[in-house]
Amino acid sequence: MSDVLAYEEAGAGAPVVLLHAFPVHAQMWRAQRAALSDRWRVITPDLPGFGGSPRLEAEPSLDLVADAVVATLDEIGVDKVVLGGLSLGGYVAMAVLRRHPDRVRALLLIDTKASADTDAARENRERIASTVVAERSVRVVLTDVLPGLVGKRTKRRRGDVLREITDMVRAAEPESIAWMQRAMAARPDSFDTLRAVKVPTLVVVGDEDEVTPPAEAEAMAEVLGNVRLVPIEASGHLSAVEVPDAVSSAIHDFLVDLPDE
Repeated sequence: MSDVLAYEEAGAGAPVVLLHAFPVHAQMWRAQRAALSDRWRVITPDLPGFGGSPRLEAEPSLDLVADAVVATLDEIGVDKVVLGGLSLGGYVAMAVLRRHPDRVRALLLIDTKASADTDAARENRERIASTVVAERSVRVVLTDVLPGLVGKRTKRRRGDVLREITDMVRAAEPESIAWMQRAMAARPDSFDTLRAVKVPTLVVVGDEDEVTPPAEAEAMAEVLGNVRLVPIEASGHLSAVEVPDAVSSAIHDFLVDLPDE
């Protein structure tokens, strides 16, 4: 059984699980937890190695991360959930769908993609993983990864948001960054997984997202059956932090339209 993850939750009602991006932690969902907890039970786990969750010691794999998410749901007595994830969180959500499809009532895919890494992307992940471990520092993440996580309007106008994200990145441990980079590099293409999805799905993407751009969101929407695609204006890759009210509103509107279980 995978290790149970640290998590925060707020509210009561139908459970909504939100999985965070790389290389931050579950506090990136603070605004959504506050906005949605009046009607839903919002659960935000720290993925292995980030926030309050210990790193997994096995070979890097998002399947193990998915199993840890489900083990956490088992631990707190939650069965079917609305499962959402941003970037890495989306990759993990798709791994949950592959391995535990019966646990997902509806799906939220935010600033993420279903395609596997290209060879060049895998090589870059390994470069960053090797560098953070060798230097025992997140320096290369701050210089090479962080600039792509936010949109140009956030960089110009939202200094407080950029500082918040930078602080979360600085809190990450080099070994955890390396483990998760290698796990993401090994992930499979998930388009067949999405083609098999029968549950309602919300796809959200920032219009300035350069990491998983709108074309990736549109590609996922094309293979999903019951899907709603929502662009977020003036946002880059971390839309839930950059433009939190717009993302919270998109999730809220999707949730209120879900049929009762």
